[in-house]
Amino acid sequence: MKLYFSPGASSLAAHIALCESGLTFQPVAAPTKTKKLDDGSDYYDINPLGYVPLLELDDGTRLAEVPAILQYIADQVPAKHLAPANGTASRYRLQGWLTFIGMELHRSFSPLFNPALTDDAKTVFRDRLMGRLRWTEHEFAHKTFLMGESFTVADAYLFTVTNWAPRTGVDLTGFDRLNAFRTRVLARPAVQQAMKAEGLS
Repeated sequence: MKLYFSPGASSLAAHIALCESGLTFQPVAAPTKTKKLDDGSDYYDINPLGYVPLLELDDGTRLAEVPAILQYIADQVPAKHLAPANGTASRYRLQGWLTFIGMELHRSFSPLFNPALTDDAKTVFRDRLMGRLRWTEHEFAHKTFLMGESFTVADAYLFTVTNWAPRTGVDLTGFDRLNAFRTRVLARPAVQQAMKAEGLS
């Protein structure tokens, strides 16, 4: 397998999941700014949308979108318990979390990276984001990870998007439970491995 990634982008979640899984894969840098691979080729030839992550399977099949890729990885190694079994209520709760992170958190962070956006517009997105983060903070009142006491691919995704807070002016001061969660995830060897490979540690 090949994982096309850009350091610190949402592809970090898939990178973490792959490291957690123990599956063999080749990370391929596809910087979001240049869209050029190390060999000089154009990433748009691999993914016409130009964004990451993209997971290329050994048979040439390509998967896009963070939630799909994360669930695919988890399903290759069911013994690792990175996702509940398909068809269970717990799996649908995981999908709920992946959707929430993607649609409510990831999507709210994204405009804050846009230098053309006015400060007033960024304030609107930050305010919306802070409300969603406060709700997430409350969800950690009685559990260690999003699904309970076990780490899943949803935790990799939440960790990844909340890493963008310092770069976008989002202040996580006072989010004690969320910050404690982030510390727990950061301490995982697979997370350290992925971050080191992306030059983030």
